Amino acid sequence: MTLAWYGHLKMKEEFSWFAALPLLGVIIFSWCLAFFEYCLQVPANRIGFKDNGGPFDIMQLKVIQEVITLTVFTVFSIIAFHMELKWNHLWAALCLIAAVYFAFRP
Repeated sequence: MTLAWYGHLKMKEEFSWFAALPLLGVIIFSWCLAFFEYCLQVPANRIGFKDNGGPFDIMQLKVIQEVITLTVFTVFSIIAFHMELKWNHLWAALCLIAAVYFAFRP
């Protein structure tokens, strides 16, 4: 999803073909990329949900998804956009760890 949402923005040279697409091309290509993630995410949520026999409640599933998304986005932004991590990013990551702790706390 990260590549589908942000890959068309101006990045390093190896991704310039994606940024050069017209808006309609970006939308269609992004939906094609997102389709495969949805094919994995939707069944994972269904299997993992407590009411379907899984171990997680709905809030825990959402917290897991957000932490994974932000972790992937951080790596992507460093690689594709040469973003420099700063102290406020570390503090934000610590807040995410706290969110996971509180979401999974009995």
